[in-house]
Amino acid sequence: MHSTHRNAIGRVVIGYLSALVIGTGLLMMPGATVAAGGISLLTALFTATSSLSVTGLVVLDTGSDFTLFGQLVILGLIQIGGLGVILLTTLLALVVAGRAGFRLRQSVATETKSSSIGGIKPMVLRVVGLVFGAELVVASALFLRFRFHYDEAVGHALWDSVFHAVSAFNNAGFALRGDSLTDFATDPLICGPIALAVILGGLGYPVVIELVRRFRAPLTWSMTTRAVVVMTPVLLIGGTVFIAAIEWSSPGTLGPLDTWGRIQAAAFQSTITRTAGFNTVDIGQLHPVTWFGMDILMFIGGGPAGTAGGVKITTVLVLGAMTWTEITGGRAVNLLGRRIARSVHRQATTVIVLGLGLIVAATMIVMLDAPELGFDRILFEVVSAFGTVGLSTGITADLPVLSQVVIIVTMIAGRLGPVTLASALALRSRPVRFELPKERPLIG
Repeated sequence: MHSTHRNAIGRVVIGYLSALVIGTGLLMMPGATVAAGGISLLTALFTATSSLSVTGLVVLDTGSDFTLFGQLVILGLIQIGGLGVILLTTLLALVVAGRAGFRLRQSVATETKSSSIGGIKPMVLRVVGLVFGAELVVASALFLRFRFHYDEAVGHALWDSVFHAVSAFNNAGFALRGDSLTDFATDPLICGPIALAVILGGLGYPVVIELVRRFRAPLTWSMTTRAVVVMTPVLLIGGTVFIAAIEWSSPGTLGPLDTWGRIQAAAFQSTITRTAGFNTVDIGQLHPVTWFGMDILMFIGGGPAGTAGGVKITTVLVLGAMTWTEITGGRAVNLLGRRIARSVHRQATTVIVLGLGLIVAATMIVMLDAPELGFDRILFEVVSAFGTVGLSTGITADLPVLSQVVIIVTMIAGRLGPVTLASALALRSRPVRFELPKERPLIG
């Protein structure tokens, strides 16, 4: 990898960690919480990490344990984390695209209205405009509902709306109520805008821009856009059917709701599970099979270069295409009308293997540290942290010190890991000076 590429990735990590240190310090200030003398370093670090990595796991209640100043710090970290991820992953994608040939570089320049791939300013302005524009629209819709239907005071309704809009678009899942959004489980005018913001943020900036500009010409869409557009509704509908089928009659989750309420709650939770940590049902009351299915959705995540976490839809699709090619005896790996480069095969495999390895290691450590919490709940917590989702079965505040540290590391790795790892693999420029003799070991 060229030194400039290493430096770029290094700046991403250093910038993230610098913001984390500042955020932790601000949350430790006495004025940030209602607790006398402020909160501990570990609690502040956990909250700052969850905010900056747009995860949503909490050890304190955001609405009641933090003051307005503390909530502003959390919201600022969420915005920095979400906006930073979009900008940084898009910039890294541009660098990667620059090595893929003139036509792709020309396409990127066209998308950003730049004379060259180095025209960063127009692209940044478009991303910022997309982020704040979407948040403004969602906040406006929520404000009207909070103010005129729930009779909240103007100031309270405004803060409620802005906080949840920013948290939703950035896929953070932080809420100002201890029970998240369970009070609005059957209110489509609250859950709807939030779910749409989550989906939009999770699609990824490049996909959104391409859809806006080439909506009527799907044959010209890139493979990334095709993959995200195809798989997003599949995962949303599949998750809805899965959750509804298992929880339909459960008295602790969907059972007390009417038919439409059950469908709406299942659809909302399916949307949220792949990316953000809001909930309209008690996650701790879900069936263990539902937890496991949600583990898979959280691990997959959303689209690349967006605010969602996970290993990303495209990574999983590439691995699936590789598997299908091997099963059918094909020579080249094809996906959605395109042939996938062999280097991408290795990148996708590496990201998934290392992601699974991190989850296994973190789960084992927490199980050794807190075995009484149970395997199902611990695995759910770890996958939620890795996928920067923020859903929890209710054990976050009960985690011992070591386990909290493990979750902190997992959240950081989940946010930075796939981005930096995929970029590092794609940007390598190490010449091959020799090759070893080829041999085929027995597999299976």
